[in-house]
Amino acid sequence: MTKISYLDSARRTIGMEREAVATLLERLDQRFEKACDILLACTGRVVVTGMGKSGHIGTKIAATLASTGTPSLFVHPAEASHGDMGMITASDVVIALSNSGNTAEIVTLLPLLKRLGIPLVSLTGNTDSVLAKAADVNLDVGVAEEACPLGLAPTSSTTVALVMGDALAIALLEARGFTAEDFAFSHPGGALGRKLLLKVEDVMRTGDAIPRVTPETPLSQALLVMSAKGIGMTTVLSPDNTLLGIFTDGDLRRALDHGVDIRQIRIGDIMTRNSKTARADMLAAEAMRILDQHKISSLVVVDDQQHPVGALHLHDLLRAGLA
Repeated sequence: MTKISYLDSARRTIGMEREAVATLLERLDQRFEKACDILLACTGRVVVTGMGKSGHIGTKIAATLASTGTPSLFVHPAEASHGDMGMITASDVVIALSNSGNTAEIVTLLPLLKRLGIPLVSLTGNTDSVLAKAADVNLDVGVAEEACPLGLAPTSSTTVALVMGDALAIALLEARGFTAEDFAFSHPGGALGRKLLLKVEDVMRTGDAIPRVTPETPLSQALLVMSAKGIGMTTVLSPDNTLLGIFTDGDLRRALDHGVDIRQIRIGDIMTRNSKTARADMLAAEAMRILDQHKISSLVVVDDQQHPVGALHLHDLLRAGLA
């Protein structure tokens, strides 16, 4: 084995790929705009295809498009010739990746795409190739040399193709007015999805789980209610069920510091008035922000008449994955 400097090798590779990506800026022109117009006008799905390493890049491009508002899927070109061509319809648009532009498996599909009248966007490193000439618009993703010192393993060329794919996806995202909430609908299982989709009403405690006492309730009895409900606080309500205040574990510690008689004092004399509240239709992430901002651990959820409809503890939000 030849002794080399790993760091020198990494710097050379990263430098070469950075330079290859930089050349894309010089080549961006109306062809990119035309490609975006074609993709934006698609009434079906954007079908991405590519062979070998280009296929791996194509899979990622298809995934990025799909998660940013452009319905998309990847079709393997070899499988397309053996039945998967049925996955492509006349309302679709195809993005084909091939560094040489002459990949046999893709070239085989060109007459079929033409027969169906399917618009074709190609990403090639050879603007004189069969694929480039057959495409409605070809985006030049050619590189001067691969980072691979043998000039064999696709490295710089796949990086450039991936960056071009990202550029298309983001341009389409912006053209569609795609929002963070739209993104969350594509990622309901992720942290962003939980933050943008989960509402307080989805995680709050309701019904008998809400601790309730009146202002006349002795502190000793209120503590029993708090203990039974296990939320570290109780609501204090008027006869018409309007929220007057809350009493929390923190209020209890402060009351004991002042030497109150827990058997005699009424909860209304030591409750916290004008407490922070939440609404059922509020994003759970917003409720979490209120808890963090005010250094509290629970909120009463109220309606427009200030009637409690739920109770929310920090642990409820943590269990929902909003940590």
